[in-house]
Parts: sequence; C-alpha cells; structure tokens
Amino acid sequence: MEEMKPCTANSPPLTPLSFLERAATVYGDCTSIVYGANTVYTWRETNLRCLRVASSLSSLGIGRSDVVSVLSPNTPAMYELQFAVPMTGAILNNLNTRLDARTVSVLLRHCGSKLLFVDVFSSEIAVEAAAMMADPPVLVFVADKEEEGGADVADRDKSFRYTYDELVERGDPNFKWIRPESEWDPVVLNYTSGTTSAPKGVVHCHRGIFVMSIDSLIDWTVPKNPVYLWTLPIFHANGWSYPWGIAAVGGTNVCLRKFDAPLIYRLIRDHGVTHMCGAPVVLNMLSASQDSQPLKHPVNILTAGAPPPAAVLLRAESKGFKISHGYGLTETAGLNVSCAWKPEWNRLPASERARLKARQGVRTVGFTEIDVVDPETGRSVERNGETVGEIVMRGSSIMLGYLKDPVGTEKALKNGWFFTGDVGVIHSDGYLEIKDRSKDIIITGGENVSSVEVEAVLYTNPAVNEVAVVARPDEFWGETPCAFVSLKPGLTRKPTEGELIEYCKQKMPRFMVPKTVSFKDELPKTSTGKVMKFVLRDIAKKMGSTRLSRM
Repeated sequence: MEEMKPCTANSPPLTPLSFLERAATVYGDCTSIVYGANTVYTWRETNLRCLRVASSLSSLGIGRSDVVSVLSPNTPAMYELQFAVPMTGAILNNLNTRLDARTVSVLLRHCGSKLLFVDVFSSEIAVEAAAMMADPPVLVFVADKEEEGGADVADRDKSFRYTYDELVERGDPNFKWIRPESEWDPVVLNYTSGTTSAPKGVVHCHRGIFVMSIDSLIDWTVPKNPVYLWTLPIFHANGWSYPWGIAAVGGTNVCLRKFDAPLIYRLIRDHGVTHMCGAPVVLNMLSASQDSQPLKHPVNILTAGAPPPAAVLLRAESKGFKISHGYGLTETAGLNVSCAWKPEWNRLPASERARLKARQGVRTVGFTEIDVVDPETGRSVERNGETVGEIVMRGSSIMLGYLKDPVGTEKALKNGWFFTGDVGVIHSDGYLEIKDRSKDIIITGGENVSSVEVEAVLYTNPAVNEVAVVARPDEFWGETPCAFVSLKPGLTRKPTEGELIEYCKQKMPRFMVPKTVSFKDELPKTSTGKVMKFVLRDIAKKMGSTRLSRM
C-alpha cells in the first residue's frame, strides 16, 4: 500500500468558494438574495455578479495575499463580497460597522489593506479613517437603493475612486476565479474586538472555512433551500461561516441592514424564514417584542455566548422559535461546540430543560477534540461538573494564527492545542459548560470589548489614579463594561461618573464605553500589588442588572 499517495486528482485544495459555482448550476433559478422591497437575485445572478466584481478587482491589481476590507452591514453587496474578494486570491477582511474612525484606521494600517468597500452610511467614518493614514486603501462606495438617502451616488465624497455598481457593470462574467494554490492559503482576516493597542487579527485558511461551513450545516441539520434571515452581522466572524454554508444548500438569504424586532417578524411572515442566528440579545429583543401573533411555522434560532435566561428561552419558545445553543470563537471560524439535544430531555420540566440548554454542549461532528485542563498540570479535569479548568480544543477550523503577532500565536497554539482562555467544566455526561469567559473580554450585545483597552483610555484622564474594568450583568445586552476607578489625591475638583463616561465616548466606539463608573478609595489588590478583578466582578454582580438606554 506504500505506493498509494496523494496526487493532483485526489487532493485539490478545499475551498468554500466552490459552493457558489455549484449553487449556480444546481439552484440557478432559485432565489439567492432578498433585500428591501425590490432587490431579488437568483443563484445564477449572484454567481455572475460575484465573478464580475472579482474580475474588476483583478483589473485593479488586486491578487494573491492582498487584503481587501469591507465596512458594511448585511446588505446584498456584503454577502456577495464574501465570495468576490477571495475569488481574486485576496484575503477578505470584514470590519465592524460600530467602530470609530480611529480604530478603523488602526486596523486598516495593521493589515495593510489595499482596498476598502464602504457602505453609504459608513462613508464619513471611512473617509475620516483614511485621512489618518499615510498610505490609505482605495475606497469603493457602496450605494443602497432600498434605503432613503442611500442611493445618491452623485453626492459621494471625492475620496471614493469607484462605486460597487461600476465594478459589477464593467466586470467580466466569464472571469476564471483564482483557486487557492494550497488549502492552507489564507482566505479571511477577522479582528476579535475593537482594540487599538494590540489588534488581534485572526487568520483562517480555505480548508478551515470549508470544514466549518459544512460542519455547521450538519450540526444544525440545515436542509436544502432554507430561508435564512441575516440577524447575525456578517462582520462577526464572517457570520459564523453561514454565507458560504447557505450557498452550499441553495438557501435564500434575507438581508437585513439593522436589527428591528417588528421588521424581523414581518420578514419571517413574508418570506417564510426558517433559520436565523444571533447573540442572546437578539433572542431577548424578539421575546420581549409586542408582536403577540404566534409564528405560523417554527423558526430555528442558533445563539451563542452567554446562555439566555430561562425566562427568555421560555418566552421565545412560546412564540414559536426553536432555540439551539452553542459556543465558538473568532479563532474557530464559527460554532464548534453545540448543545446537542436528546429526545428524552423533552419530557423534563421547563426549568430543567432550560438548565440543560444553557450548557454549551459537545464538539460538533466535524471537529476533532475539546477538553478542559488544569492550567498548572495540563491534565484533563475530572468530569463532575464542578472542577474548573481552561477550555482547549483542536480541529480543522482552528485559525492559522494572529497576524503579525508570533508571540500571541505561540501562546494560543501550543502543545498541540488551542488554548481559549475561557474557563469551564465537563459534566459527567461529557457536556461542556463555560463558567467564565476570558478574563479581559466583556461580551455586550454580541460585541467583544477588551477591558484592557477601556482601562487604557481611562488612564489617559488626568484625574484617574487606578482603574479596572469588568463585566456587569445587563438584562438587555447580557453584560456591559463597569469601571472601578480610584482618583488621584489632592484634586481640587473630582470628576463625576457622567463626566468620565462622556470622556470615554469621545475616545472609543459607543459599545465599548462603560455604562457604570464606581469610585473607590483604593482598588483591592493581592500581596504582590495585582488588582483582584474577581473581587470587583463579585461587586459588579451584586450591583444587579444595569437598565439604561439601548445605546
């Protein structure tokens, strides 16, 4: 058997881009994209549009290893660019539309972006960000004919060299898209949070995205021709790899610019939506909506992150939503852990069902191994649901590494495992449950906030002596940043909570701004002088849930 070896015929590079080409053949006349009142495309049309954009990008000199960025909500153009950009051999970089101009400029500079697609309503931020750069990317204006004020291309800033529609119109529909030379070639670059001090750019390869896309379909039992509503931002880890997955099964992508509960209920009814994803805050907003009409058919919702409270689960299920819960990170390209449901659990009381559903679960079928290990010994912890340790994993969808950060990559990928930084337990039945997220990350409304970054900004205030930022529970957003501050002695005037919050608003994206500032004479510390954040977390929890305006 020694002569049996890989060859060109049996080992071509795996890539999720091939899903679109097949969809155009198998599902050519089926609806691929629906948006607003008048925008509808078929899979044949979507394939041709992507090829045209890829052709135009290639004619502009975009090619292998170049980074092309996108600043856009979930519009048809955003969906198409998930294919069109890597079809040139380039690396796709989706940027969070909630970031401020300074942060956008830092990320563009860090990844060396050659070209930036900009949604009409993000144009001011993009132009401001480009002005901060010595070598800014080429800007491409993306209009939106479905939105009031979004279609007037004539008024666009002169900073934009091209429009998206121009690239579609002038591109070659017979363009031969660039297949990866290796399935390990980079295909996407995603930043884990809005941090500017040390950007963490997660790089994934074609193979990893291919496996995650297929694995996600299998685990969620997504059938052919689903109707998928885009409530999860595509800029969040490429929408957990569902842009490519939905193409694989010939589904309909119902695009959505912004989250609005009444609109979502209308889209569900009008288009027969079958599947949607989102952070727990999405579930909370839908379950709290005044739309009292029960759904005519079940709608599958996949959520991840902090488990939704039992009351939210029960309310959502009573409306007709079928909820699945999982766990993943930007570094895993999607959800690689899911709470695989057992039929016998349906006979349990509602409170017990909610408790079981709140657990993150087991590895998905396409993933290799997940464990919880003792941080000191590296050995697996006892499976008793009580002994905590760090969650580690290995599988095909793990990132290649962090861009320009060999030290961070080596720290995360070591001894054959990816070390998540998250703390959890393994129950006796083998199901994983997270007990604490990575200590320096706060997840608010699905957005990752670096507490270190928020602390760095507060330290620039001349009145601040010490600061520590932790998560405080929030009934709407899940959790929000809470800053504990000690002030410098001898101040003639001490700043108020509101003034420090306003100070932060001027220097960071709104979602990162602390919603609470608590003043302390001195922060609690260990004998070696390290701030005891676990003590502050307990204090924040005892404060109860914040209930402020919805940002």
